Amino acid sequence: MIKKVLPLSLIVALRFFGLFIVLSVLSDYAKHLPGGTAFLAGVALGGYALTQAILQVPFGVMSDKLGRKKTLLVGLLIFAAGSVIAAIADNIYLLLLGRFLQGAGAIGSVVTAMIADQVREDERAHAMAIMGMVIAMSFAAAMIIGPLVAGYWSVGALFWLTAALALTALLILFTAVPEPPHIEHHYSEEEAKIKEVFKDKDLVRMYITFLFHSSTMAIAFYIIPILMGSKFDMGREEYWKVYLPAVVLGILAMGPAAVFGEKYGKGKQVFIVSILFIMLSFALMGFSDNFWLFAAGASAFFIGFNMFEPLLQSFVSKFAKVHQKGAALGVANTFAYVGIFLGGAIGGWIYGHYAEKGVAVAVIVLSLFWIGWIVGMRNPALRKNLFLSTDIFDENKLASLKNVEGINDFYLNRTEKLIVVKYEEEKIDEDTVRGMLIRD
Repeated sequence: MIKKVLPLSLIVALRFFGLFIVLSVLSDYAKHLPGGTAFLAGVALGGYALTQAILQVPFGVMSDKLGRKKTLLVGLLIFAAGSVIAAIADNIYLLLLGRFLQGAGAIGSVVTAMIADQVREDERAHAMAIMGMVIAMSFAAAMIIGPLVAGYWSVGALFWLTAALALTALLILFTAVPEPPHIEHHYSEEEAKIKEVFKDKDLVRMYITFLFHSSTMAIAFYIIPILMGSKFDMGREEYWKVYLPAVVLGILAMGPAAVFGEKYGKGKQVFIVSILFIMLSFALMGFSDNFWLFAAGASAFFIGFNMFEPLLQSFVSKFAKVHQKGAALGVANTFAYVGIFLGGAIGGWIYGHYAEKGVAVAVIVLSLFWIGWIVGMRNPALRKNLFLSTDIFDENKLASLKNVEGINDFYLNRTEKLIVVKYEEEKIDEDTVRGMLIRD
């Protein structure tokens, strides 16, 4: 499994590293470019999320229809082009164009769908945890390397580095990523339309969870550096003292979250505990004047935030049918990027009017609604997967499963000679499914 997942994880981590590495220095840099204002600097910082949100679904649908690798190629080339434009930008408008283009290479959901293609569902949480950990490590490295490179060279050098990493990701794509298995499904063109991914209530609950999750992230990254500078008088070169331990603790929390969420079927409980950590984090950051309590709050946020990471993408791919995975993950990531935009904008407005205490209260209230939203979600552990060899079971009988109560999805993996059936454990048992497909 590692050989399938690691190259794809490296591709998405290199791309995220390129986005993360400028976060700590971009706003001040953009504000001082010709034509720069405080507002346009903010757009330059978060504008990539807007194009990401707009293009996540088209890229996901494109990957379902044209293939994952071709879509990744297009996305990485767009991202590299945006990085080059941002590197040579000598005014705010050219920088904005570069940032919007960086976001337009919206390949996050495509990589996740490709991992879902490559890995069996009973191993998927482990695979997503690996991807999440690689991304988290890229974030930790970016928080330290970004200010150092910008200080010793320039912000432009960061964008040149980002373009080079995008080309490196292309090299990995065509040398280390295996071709996805050949999948056949039994659904009509009407059933494959994008509107179908909104018909599953549990998928919709996951989309809103993506929105809440990314909103709190944006609010945290808005408030943490402001408080480090204004309340605790820290210079940028010292930010790593808060971020590094917080990121490390967040990474360590991902393993147990994946185990309890998937192996023991406690996904809903993990989500609720994660939200409680986020509530605690904002209470500490918003209401404490003690640096160590503030730092503990930042760490609590990363723990709560990262506990979601190995499960979010996995649960979407579990709820979605095989022909919808790219589109469903695209919708989920669209909600996530909308959340980044809304979290930054609303968090900034609340802070401007009510300071950090107002932000903390708002997040705590939001989190209470979030917990209620999660409680209503069905446990993904009730959806089981059955893997049947085509040597023993008859693929020609698959169509007979279409209207059987308790059967969520079924498809044929030609590459591995497997029939795969998703079913509801409380509505139909494994032996019944086997009996319906056994060769006569």
